[in-house]
Amino acid sequence: MNQHNNIQQPSAEELAMRAALGAALDAWLAASGLTQTAAAAALGVTQARVSEIKHGKTAHFSLDLLVRLAARAGLQPRLALTAPSGEAA
Repeated sequence: MNQHNNIQQPSAEELAMRAALGAALDAWLAASGLTQTAAAAALGVTQARVSEIKHGKTAHFSLDLLVRLAARAGLQPRLALTAPSGEAA
């Protein structure tokens, strides 16, 4: 398998992190009561990007952008790393 192609494909872990961040941002949007336009202003993105989050389309967002948006929304994203079972942490 070509190593370069491997780098371009998101891992299952990355997809799970994107989904979790997207879901948290969507919950924030719903709880905030903000319009998409007002939420976009608060997050520093376009209304179209807020719409993508609202509809679960986070595949085109980088992980670092999702983390920044979550922080701007007042959320506290955290990373927890675990060793595979049977290995020392």
